[in-house]
Amino acid sequence: MPLYSKKVIKCFKNPRNYGKIKNPDGIGKVGNIICGDVMWLYIKIKKTKKKEIIKDIKFETFGCVAAIATSSVIADLAKEKTLEEALKITKENIINFLGGLPPIKLHCSILAIDALSEAIFDYLSKEKKEISKELQGRHKKIEQEKKIVEEKYKDWIKIEEQAHQDNKII
Repeated sequence: MPLYSKKVIKCFKNPRNYGKIKNPDGIGKVGNIICGDVMWLYIKIKKTKKKEIIKDIKFETFGCVAAIATSSVIADLAKEKTLEEALKITKENIINFLGGLPPIKLHCSILAIDALSEAIFDYLSKEKKEISKELQGRHKKIEQEKKIVEEKYKDWIKIEEQAHQDNKII
């Protein structure tokens, strides 16, 4: 039995929504120090009278097959959704869309969810809009994990951030 489903391989080889958005409304950056995956998710919001919709979403992911595939899928699932709908996307939605992931790669679906949550949190913060207690809790958990990683690997993070700013892959 192959390690990855055909859908995972397809999303990895031909990821949709890859790249940066110029002047994004929100940016989510998350990483997993165990596997080394890092995801950036950029969102552009369209405001209507009654709701805010994710009009455009792009990602940059430095990681494994599953990390790139889950980044592509979260972007597909969140595009054209309201912020509330996007926040309801689950790791199970991503895993089911991909036809499954190996157990050791399930954390990639959580990273993708976290990246989207952080992008929406960033947008709401910048706009000084109300942030739900659930989203505040997610953000706090991600920030706590990030602080541990940043302290432990501060020298590597400086190099990685500079390479990202310079658009270089290291």
